[in-house]
Parts: sequence; C-alpha cells; structure tokens
Amino acid sequence: MSGDSTSNDTINLLYESDGNQRLDQYLAENLPEFSRVRIKKLIDNGMVLVNGQQEKASLKLRGGERISIEIPPVEPSPVTPEDLNLDVLYEDEDLLVVNKPAGMVTHPGAGVFSGTLVNGLLHHCKGSLSGISGEERPGIVHRLDKDTSGLLVVAKNDIAHRSLAGQIQEKSARRQYLALVDGALKEDQGEVDLPIGRHRIKRKEMCIADDGRPARTIYKVRARYHKITYLDLELKTGRTHQIRVHMAHLGTPVLGDLVYNKKGTGTEKARKRFGLKGHALHATSLSFIHPVSGKLLEFNCEPSSDFRSLLNRLESGWR
Repeated sequence: MSGDSTSNDTINLLYESDGNQRLDQYLAENLPEFSRVRIKKLIDNGMVLVNGQQEKASLKLRGGERISIEIPPVEPSPVTPEDLNLDVLYEDEDLLVVNKPAGMVTHPGAGVFSGTLVNGLLHHCKGSLSGISGEERPGIVHRLDKDTSGLLVVAKNDIAHRSLAGQIQEKSARRQYLALVDGALKEDQGEVDLPIGRHRIKRKEMCIADDGRPARTIYKVRARYHKITYLDLELKTGRTHQIRVHMAHLGTPVLGDLVYNKKGTGTEKARKRFGLKGHALHATSLSFIHPVSGKLLEFNCEPSSDFRSLLNRLESGWR
C-alpha cells in the first residue's frame, strides 16, 4: 500500500497486494483515523472511486487498483457551544478528562438541549474536534448519569475514541466510584454479578433481567454510619445505571436516588435534608492507556463539596 493526502481533501491509495480483500476492509486497515461507519458512509455516498469508478463496499480487490477517497468537510454539530466553565483535569491533542458536576446532563436529548457536557465541550475545544462519523462532536466514550458526579474521558479523534472505547469494553480501563447507600450491607466486601436490561414497563428505567446484558460490580465497605454505608465500588462492565440498579437490588440503594430509591431517601426533600445536589454517587478514579503514547494515565478527584460536607456530618455522628 502506498498513499498520499492531497491539499483538496482527497486521499489517494494504491492497492499493491495480490490478495482477495474487500474494499471496506482495506480502507479500515489503512485509514485508522476513520471509523468503519464513516468509511461505509463514504463508499455509499460515492466518495470512494476505484480506478475512477464507484464501487460497493464488498468489492474484492485483486491488485494494482488505484483508489481515491474524497473527504467532505466535517458537518457542524447542531448543538450550540456554551461556556460552562468545565473542570478539565487533563488535556492533550487526543483526549481530555473532565470532572462532571452532579446535575449536568452528558448528551443533549429528551428535551434538554443546553447546559449539557457536550455544549460545554464544543465551546472548550473551539473547533479542534475531529469528525466522528463525519459530524463534529465530542467523542463521549462513556457517560455518567445526570445526578452522578466525577471523571469522564472524552476523545478528540476517531483513533482515540476507538482505543478508549475498546479498553472500556475489554475491561482494561478501570473506573472506581464512591457512594453512600441507604442501609447496611451484611458483608464488608463482595461482588454483584447480575444481568441488567431495560424495564419492560418503565422504559426509562433499568432492572435486573435474565435476558439482560452481563453486569459486574465490585463493592467494599469504607465506613458504616447510622443506617448509611459508605462504599468503594469498581465497575467491571458499563451498563446503564449499573451501580444504582445493583445496589438497589441488594436492598441498599444509593442515597438520594430519585429513581431506584423512592421508598427511602429518593426524594427532593431528603436531598435537601442531606444537602445533596444529586444522588450520593461519585466517579472518583479513572485509569487507561493513552491511545497514542501507550502510557498509563491515572486520575483521581475528590467528591464535590456537598458530598464531603455530608460525610463530615456523618463522621461526627449526625443522624
């Protein structure tokens, strides 16, 4: 394979092998900056020519083909950039790590179109974001629920996005949390290994489901207070609402969880009493391999002031 990138956003490649390789597979291997979804979109839209002709993604290359790929300009995101004064703990040309506050939605949607992490990232990055699937948008690799605070890694380009997403999927990236839960766990440490799926009736909620996706959460008691337990937790999988669903299943739901703790402290009145802005769940530690340098990066951040203030009161015997 040989190739060059010209000034008019055209990439030219020469297929020098005599193998029997599909066109889309060849492009995916030799254009690592583009996702497979974007490559398929380019082929389907006629932006890829083989010896001057449009071809299907399934075309078998035989050797000697000249391939040209027209790269259209990145489509601007429909989301409005906003200066939200993000708490950025680390940033380089490939990624950034953000400490998200409780109450901030990660992605626009469901009637929320401003004040989200994505709005803030579009302003913070000021055009330095690469096109993921052809659209300018921050590469949210994993999410935190609106009322969960803590660490998120964001990819700036497709290479970083695929690497980081792969590490999370392969469980080589580590994500650790702190939580205050209602009640007392019987054991000082343990593991919840129960599948999670969408609730059949309450479609916005998740639940333990035999036909759900595998989900594993490791927990360890850090401290015990009156009717409240302080936990260290580690995600071994990344299902929606995973910690909240698993803890609720054990009978010790997250303090202040409005969805899975309705019979306990899951009310706005209870949150106000505890002085919490969200529920008492914080992503405190994050580690992964940098997608370009190969170095291990580790980040830690303390819980927000409301979480720490509640801890101080509990330590002093407050009930």
